[in-house]
Amino acid sequence: MIPRPFEYHAPRSLPDAIGLLSRLGDEAKLLAGGHSLLPMMKLRFAQPGHLIDLAGIPGLKGIREVGGEIRIGAMTTENELIWSELLQQKCPLLVEGARLISDPQVRYKGTLGGDISHGDPGNDHPALMLALGAAFVLAGPSGERIVPAGEFFLGTYYTALEPTEILTEVRIPTPAPGAGHCYSKLKRKTGDFATAAAAVLLRMDGAAVGSVSIALTNLAPTAFRAQAAEAFLAGKELDDRTIAQAAELVMAACDPVADLRGDIQYKTAMAGVMTERALRAAHARAAR
Repeated sequence: MIPRPFEYHAPRSLPDAIGLLSRLGDEAKLLAGGHSLLPMMKLRFAQPGHLIDLAGIPGLKGIREVGGEIRIGAMTTENELIWSELLQQKCPLLVEGARLISDPQVRYKGTLGGDISHGDPGNDHPALMLALGAAFVLAGPSGERIVPAGEFFLGTYYTALEPTEILTEVRIPTPAPGAGHCYSKLKRKTGDFATAAAAVLLRMDGAAVGSVSIALTNLAPTAFRAQAAEAFLAGKELDDRTIAQAAELVMAACDPVADLRGDIQYKTAMAGVMTERALRAAHARAAR
């Protein structure tokens, strides 16, 4: 299939892009890397009459640390995340997750903001953002607002992003030194979406869990934090028993959809397996 005819717009400033969104309304879609939108257009699941390309707008790329948080422009590509020395040193969970996204061709063009804005429960960044406690800067006609990741992902392809808003920046609290991390992802083949995946960020307080975040990919209508499992692990030692119990709590919170990657029972079981693997790996990497 080929897309329906559309008009192409290449604004040179953020206000121009917001103005186009406001003027064109529901007929307009934003184009970032295009790896989510263009396949949907080819299948005519999305049929915009106008595409607004964000590539020419300055200031939407880059990775830097400001105070106690890491700020990443929404048009930053997956490949740029992977090769960032700052992220490798201070936020390796994001680097590990980006390495597992699709294939090199996609990673050279696909953007962080595009992945997040799409709201696909099968995309990897939503769970990573939840585990990292990220927040998103959304720019619109009335100015900017900041929305925590936990309030942004509302359902399948449904986010808190208003029709006239653009995601411009991701802000991540710099993880504590010595925090353990892991993104454990089960997929059928290279480049595929996750059958199930778990993102873990873990801080140990001696032998006990000081804090832990557990977020899941493709196991509900949207990525989600496994809050019951997190609460259970807080203050406990991580051993075979507590890890297995946490995995059971994760599985109880899952609500996956059956598809070609597996039925509900299989996906739920794999959620437990991925959680166990991620917790063990994060524990091995964490400073005591």
